Amino acid sequence: MKRFGNIDPATTAIPFAIILILCILFVVDPEGSGAVLSYIRGFLGDELGLYYLIVGLGVFLVSMYIAFSKYGRIKLGKPEEKPAYSNFTWGAMMFTSGLAADILFYSLCEWILYANEPYISELGSVQDWASTIPLFHWGPIPWSFYATLAACFGFMLHVRGCRKQKYSEAVRPVLGKYTDRLPGKLIDILAVFALLAGTATTFSLATPLMSEAISELTGIEGGTWLTILILVVTCLVYTVSVLKGMKGVKFLAEICMYVFFALLIYVFLFGGEARYILETGFSAVGNLAQNFLFLSTRTDPLRSSSFPQNWTIFYWCYWMVWCVASPFFMGNISRGRTVKQVVLGAYIFGLCSTFISFIVLGNYSLGLEVHGRLDVMGIYAAGGDLYQTIIAVINTLPLPQIVYVILLVSMVAFYATSFDSITLVASAYSYKEMREDGDASSGMKLFWAILLIMLPIALIFSESGMANLQTVSIIAAFPIAIVIILITASFFKDGKKYTDHGESGK
Repeated sequence: MKRFGNIDPATTAIPFAIILILCILFVVDPEGSGAVLSYIRGFLGDELGLYYLIVGLGVFLVSMYIAFSKYGRIKLGKPEEKPAYSNFTWGAMMFTSGLAADILFYSLCEWILYANEPYISELGSVQDWASTIPLFHWGPIPWSFYATLAACFGFMLHVRGCRKQKYSEAVRPVLGKYTDRLPGKLIDILAVFALLAGTATTFSLATPLMSEAISELTGIEGGTWLTILILVVTCLVYTVSVLKGMKGVKFLAEICMYVFFALLIYVFLFGGEARYILETGFSAVGNLAQNFLFLSTRTDPLRSSSFPQNWTIFYWCYWMVWCVASPFFMGNISRGRTVKQVVLGAYIFGLCSTFISFIVLGNYSLGLEVHGRLDVMGIYAAGGDLYQTIIAVINTLPLPQIVYVILLVSMVAFYATSFDSITLVASAYSYKEMREDGDASSGMKLFWAILLIMLPIALIFSESGMANLQTVSIIAAFPIAIVIILITASFFKDGKKYTDHGESGK
């Protein structure tokens, strides 16, 4: 009863009710729901798009300042405390908690989405820019959201010793007494809704690829019901893992890294495009470095292509809604490390692994196109189906059945590790105050494991298009961006007090 009395109804019952209502609307009236989402997306993404771009570039600059200023020397924990995890295990959990199976989906196909865009023609050739833009959209700015907030949350948990693992608690230095009142409650409800929106988007985008891969392997016809079955099975995997606590998360993260790099090595060595992959990747990184500020501030005010509104803004929002859970988890596992190590660790392990994925998988499929081995763009244009296009790309590899198996295992592992971390954080959100061991009850973990899967199933069942899925993230990210600014301001306020007056903060 004591444990039940510690449950926070605002961050448990209200999000549950919102998700239940959305599930019903998406299933009962998918067309009407899509029209409403489209209108909201047009207003937020088009009319207020500059807001998202400013926040993105601003957070990246802040992350650099945090790492290399006096704040970077702050130890997350006691001065003599050692890190709880080895560098490999820590890095594996940082990377896999920040990205789900969508990284494999987008790595294989993202350049296809841009190749015929007028924006690419304005910038130059497909060869130069279709390989560069994905690195921009999954590069320094997105990872800066994680890096900055992981440092802020790590400071909150391990220096301030806070036992309330909530977004509102991270802004207490700015909100003061209002943290425990309506403003704080609204922040927590928004955070949980954003978390659910992020999980819905990533699940709904990538799981159909798993369905197609299973169809290729077994001959079973793919479709909505097979995709939903995959979601349920994946849910079972991460539920069993999360009930085992951090031991299960650590094990899955390490397995995920091994399988993930096994897939990349196989494609690189046996795909026949090794030289092209390396040279195009090297050029793309250089192109991004030279044009980073230009890409970060490009607004297309005349809407000649609306590329920033259609894509860049979506990606910043997509990462912002994941900021509710992933950075909390990253900060939690970083006890014993400095703030600088947390920020740079997110870039080194997260950013580098992400770049390698896009360079190998993306440039392999791009190489097939430019060398005439496969009419990738023609296949996509004929059917408009990214999943079938990816299947055609995989079938060019020797023994594609091996690739399908590795792909499926890695996607399940990515989902499981990502949603393990999300479930752990969301479970902590549901309590007014956590125990000293920082662990939620098994019942609460099970509740969130099931809740996280409900909206993705509803979105897939209603056959929502990518635009609708993007809109869910864009809506949720609008208020979250404001909260991110408040959290950062709170860190500086508290961090200055700590560094000026020592550990006591007096």
